[in-house]
Amino acid sequence: MKLNIKNEISRLRAVVLGTARSVGPIPTIEEAYDPKSIEHIKAGTYPKEKDMIAEMEIVASVFEKYDVKVFRPEVIKDCNQIFTRDIGLVIEDKFIKSNILPDREKEIEAIQYIIDEIHPDNIRVAPSDNIHFEGGDIILHNDHIFIGTYTGDDYSDCIVARTNLKGVEYIKSLYPDKKVKAFDLNKSMKDPRDNALHLDCCFQPVGKNKAIIHKEGFRNPLDYQYLVDYFGTENLFHISKEEMYHMNSNIFSIAEDIVISEKNFHRLNNWLRSMDMIVEEVPYAEIAKQEGLLRCSTMPLIRDY
Repeated sequence: MKLNIKNEISRLRAVVLGTARSVGPIPTIEEAYDPKSIEHIKAGTYPKEKDMIAEMEIVASVFEKYDVKVFRPEVIKDCNQIFTRDIGLVIEDKFIKSNILPDREKEIEAIQYIIDEIHPDNIRVAPSDNIHFEGGDIILHNDHIFIGTYTGDDYSDCIVARTNLKGVEYIKSLYPDKKVKAFDLNKSMKDPRDNALHLDCCFQPVGKNKAIIHKEGFRNPLDYQYLVDYFGTENLFHISKEEMYHMNSNIFSIAEDIVISEKNFHRLNNWLRSMDMIVEEVPYAEIAKQEGLLRCSTMPLIRDY
């Protein structure tokens, strides 16, 4: 398989879509990885497997509508395999295996049949367990690579901090000709409205030189200002804390003029349509209860350029 990913918006041809089959029992609070899941565990509203399966099958049908080749992970019994974005990513023609939470290591085994189709010279694995990064923190924008990180002193104890500065440096070492820019993100295990789990939870390019952004997701105001200066204020769609909580920045582009978005994102979807974009609305609110949405559950493999 010849991989090809340079940005978030070019015409998609092949993608890995996660699976909600056999996700296992509702986790305990101690087993949860994020504050939103904990919120729903406590409230008794944690999503049911059958509802999540139904949501993901609708997304699969949208991909098929646009002639996108869809790969799915092999099902591992009692294992949550929804968020494929976390376990690996493609930059240009290389597949890079993420250094993820140890408890999730077996998820990569479920897509080994795909990795086996990639030439070994185009597979990268970080040389140290101290190098941390996940695909949700890495956003490609042609000659730029935007990377979310966390520089707080409590990084080692912060389970919602998934990418460290060593991870940023590792990606930079693989792509010395690209402009790699790190963004320090706000993290919270107590309140999902204050937690930018990954960079794509508070920022994502969309359409032609546009982007969705949540200002409060950034610890450093200069990081937010960098994106304002880069894209231009008039090209940014600012989302509120409540919209960030519902994952409005975590939609997914099939092309620069076609996006998949949650059907309840009314303000965002109207804005996208005002930009002459086709918006394929899908139900994904149950998936969102685990603090991830459409971008989190997809791993693009091939886009046209």
